Amino acid sequence: MELVNKVIGSELALFEKKFSDSVKSSNPLLDRIMKFIIKRKGKQMRPMFVFLSAKIAKDINDVSYRAASLIELLHTATLVHDDVVDNAMMRRNFFSINALWKNKIAVLVGDYLLSKGLLLSIENGDVRILQITSRAVKEMSEGELLQMEKARKLDIDESVYFDIIRAKTASLLSAACSAGAWSATSDETVTEHFRLFGEKVGIAFQIKDDLFDYGEANIGKPTGIDIKEKKMTLPLIYTLQNADKETKRKIIYIVKNNSTDRAKVNEVIKLVQQSGGITYSQNIMMQYKDEAMKLLHSYPDSSARQAMEELVNYVIDRKY
Repeated sequence: MELVNKVIGSELALFEKKFSDSVKSSNPLLDRIMKFIIKRKGKQMRPMFVFLSAKIAKDINDVSYRAASLIELLHTATLVHDDVVDNAMMRRNFFSINALWKNKIAVLVGDYLLSKGLLLSIENGDVRILQITSRAVKEMSEGELLQMEKARKLDIDESVYFDIIRAKTASLLSAACSAGAWSATSDETVTEHFRLFGEKVGIAFQIKDDLFDYGEANIGKPTGIDIKEKKMTLPLIYTLQNADKETKRKIIYIVKNNSTDRAKVNEVIKLVQQSGGITYSQNIMMQYKDEAMKLLHSYPDSSARQAMEELVNYVIDRKY
């Protein structure tokens, strides 16, 4: 993402320092864990969306940095808690917090990150930014619970699927964009415009993630993991909606009863590929991307807008 780094590279470098300072603790164990988290942080995609949204809407300022820190603190907290819930031992090819320090400490670390984010906003009077991000956390929790509920019954259709991913994944990305816009403008109309833009990108992002489960590329995790966890994603939903009764019965039986059998899972993957579920999902993903780009193009052409386009394309074209 050459253009992104050119346009907001200096802001991201300063953000790194501000974020590192924001998680420091006088508790030796907590400080050690924070340093571990910072060293193994991801691409900081959400702060990129904050800064680019602010720059397109008007310009980056101190509130933008705090908004980016809050988004990243909340995102990191949810990842730490997710690993506990999922009993995941690895995160980005490193041991997870719960694998190294056990579940009790991991939960408390997640709570600490959340509290640091809340304090950062409250102490600086960033009430609107806190409102935007708190709503996202609420929606993420609701989305996860809805997905867990539906996984037990396997009675999910497309409308419910989109309700889940809009809440579970798109909400935080839309919060990043709307918080960035608000930090620069304090304008509700502009903020809502960027919220909708971020939501559409977030939905496309999640569909892309779901498609990885049915591919053959090495993406750092085995394919078929969603099937094993009985997650009804768009490629599978499409296949079930269009399969004959016998095939549909077979797929549902495997997902319910043989989801840990690698050969059976591969059978479902093959049926999804043959049904056109992959192509259908790719088309829907591109539709959401195009809608997001249309919203973005309502703003004048600029290096910041071009960088945002590059970032959106990266989200859709990424290989893992």
